[in-house]
Amino acid sequence: MNDAHLHMVVNHFPIIGTILGLGILITGIILKNNSVKNTAYVLFLVAALFAAFSMGTGEGAEETVEDMPNIGKRIIHEHEEIAEKLAIVLYLLGGISILGIVLNIKNHAKAKFISFVAAIVAIVGVYLTTLVGTSGGEIRHTEIREESIDSVVKNSVDSEKETPDSKKSEPKEYDR
Repeated sequence: MNDAHLHMVVNHFPIIGTILGLGILITGIILKNNSVKNTAYVLFLVAALFAAFSMGTGEGAEETVEDMPNIGKRIIHEHEEIAEKLAIVLYLLGGISILGIVLNIKNHAKAKFISFVAAIVAIVGVYLTTLVGTSGGEIRHTEIREESIDSVVKNSVDSEKETPDSKKSEPKEYDR
C-alpha cells in the first residue's frame, strides 16, 4: 500500500467527521445536552487526527500521481493549499473540543460559550471540507472539473458547426 492509497483511505474521515460533528454539536446545543456535545467533540478530535494522517500521506500521493496523464500540478497545488487551511482549522477545532470536553465534565460556566465557538469553527471547517473534497476529487475525476465541462461543451458546439450534416441541404423527400 503506497501513500496515494493510504491518502485515499484516510482523507474522507476529516470531511465526514466534521460534517457529522457539526450536526451533532448543533443538536447538543439545541437539546442542552452535554453528552451529545461531547460526542461531537470526540468526532472533531477524530477528524483532526485523520487530517494529520491525510496531510502526512498527501505529499507521497502527490508524487505518485502528478506525472499521470490528465493530472495537472496546478490542480494538485490548489488542493494542497486548501487542505493546509482545513488542517489548521481542524487542529484548532480539536483543541477547542478538548477544552469543551473538560469544561463539560467540570460543569464550568464557559462550557456553553465554548460550544458556540466550536460550532462557528466547525462551520468554517465544513465549508473548507467541501472545497478540499471537490478539489481532491477533480485530481482524478476529470469529469467534475469546471474547465473540463466548459471545453466539452465548446468542442461539442464547434464540432456541430463543422459537420457536413449541419450545412443547409435540400429537404429530403421524407421531410416534405
